[in-house]
Amino acid sequence: MTSQVFYRKWRPHTLAEVVGQEHVTRTLRNALALGRVSHAYLFCGPRGTGKTSTGRILAKAVNCLSPAQGGPCNVCSSCQAVNEGRALDVIEIDAASNRGIDEIRDLREKVNYAPNLARYKVYIIDEVHMLTEPASNALLKTLEEPPPHAIFVLATTEPHKVLPTIVSRCQRFDFHRLSQSAIIDKLSFICPKENIDIEPEALRLIARATAGSLRDAENLLEQLAAYYGHEIKLAQAQTMLGINSDLRIAELARHIVSRDIPAGLQTINNVSEDGLDLRQFNRGLVDYLRCLLLVKSGSGEVVDVTSNELEEMKRLVVNTTLDHLLKAIKLFGAIDLRLDNYSPLPLELALVECVLPSAEKQPPLSAQFAEVTKAASLPVEAESPRPPEAEVKQDIDYFRKHWKEFIQSLRGEGSRGNLDALLRSACEPIAVEGDTLILGFYYRFHKEKIEDPKYQHLVKRKLGEVFGQPYQLRCVLISRDKKASSQTELENPLVRAALEMGAKIVNEES
Repeated sequence: MTSQVFYRKWRPHTLAEVVGQEHVTRTLRNALALGRVSHAYLFCGPRGTGKTSTGRILAKAVNCLSPAQGGPCNVCSSCQAVNEGRALDVIEIDAASNRGIDEIRDLREKVNYAPNLARYKVYIIDEVHMLTEPASNALLKTLEEPPPHAIFVLATTEPHKVLPTIVSRCQRFDFHRLSQSAIIDKLSFICPKENIDIEPEALRLIARATAGSLRDAENLLEQLAAYYGHEIKLAQAQTMLGINSDLRIAELARHIVSRDIPAGLQTINNVSEDGLDLRQFNRGLVDYLRCLLLVKSGSGEVVDVTSNELEEMKRLVVNTTLDHLLKAIKLFGAIDLRLDNYSPLPLELALVECVLPSAEKQPPLSAQFAEVTKAASLPVEAESPRPPEAEVKQDIDYFRKHWKEFIQSLRGEGSRGNLDALLRSACEPIAVEGDTLILGFYYRFHKEKIEDPKYQHLVKRKLGEVFGQPYQLRCVLISRDKKASSQTELENPLVRAALEMGAKIVNEES
């Protein structure tokens, strides 16, 4: 006998068994009990939340020979046929692979025939948003004039792509992502039935990693059982998910709280070199920082962690502020690793920007230039910044004054569109020598990144656009604890030579 996969074996058979969608199941149960069944339903929501399973239960209920309180009996021949996948009058269509006009024309022809055995023909069309426009229009015609013996259940993960005219002819139900506790409860029910002994922390990790999809959670549980047998430990679940990094998540969070950039960078690079999934790691970090924020704000009771972890968090947040935690969550939460899951650079940039103090707010360069042109009685085109006037002295103070505006002009530049983030907190202009701008970097890896010809070319081109004349670029290392040196000091040839060889200015004597 062929064994069934978990998500099919433990699929709900009654509306009461559908997990986490009470707002849907209660409405359907009442409608069935009162005999007020619609001819068309639209089930919307993320994958793995019970849309097609609910559609099958609805198909059983309307055709059940002995319905009980609005639900199927799961005993009669009609219910058994649906449960076993042999009901001729319950037709499931995958619109992702049957999306053309020909398939829907075939449906329109057959829908008019009377049911074979059941009272109703029930069509369950999954991923209905994948139908082509002609196919959608053909389906719309059927929904406008459905035969009395037909019921349509349309399921989709992207309701905004469904024709509004189709949506308007359906009763719409929105399925929600399942809570972690709901997923844990269902997995805890399945494990004894499958003779699986699993640590509670491993169940919590599965629920957290599958982001509200019960089907994904059941599949992952089955994979763990197939690989590790009937006894599953937390470390095994972490290894399977590629996120055996909980300790390093807490470690990086400590470095963020203590504002220790070198140690934080070391942790990030260790995680990267060990081949861990950076996307999962970052997701775990954001979740951990959120927990710290809740603990710091006095809402620790809602944090879903062990008592030992909670005590560690309470000790950690003593040394930080809500503002700092909020800034960290925003920066790391904004990282998009979908296109490149292997580069640690976005994490490094977020760390540096999170720890370094924010730059002082400066008026936009365009606004300051407008003041100059106004004084000179020159016309200014609306919303079109122009290069500074020739008589404006572009010394180091001028560059520092307009640096924020220059950084903003780099937004979207670079291979990943993050050149502005790379420069924002990593360096500052420290001197101008003729047509050469000297940038002081706090860390060598940022300096070397900008010295790469492809990045240097972008920076030099943008310097010319913003400041109105071409500039060469020289990158040096400076100490973050010390403001940029004065122009006079950098004119000393010995100082310049030392900086070019990688020296750092760590102290100055008057």
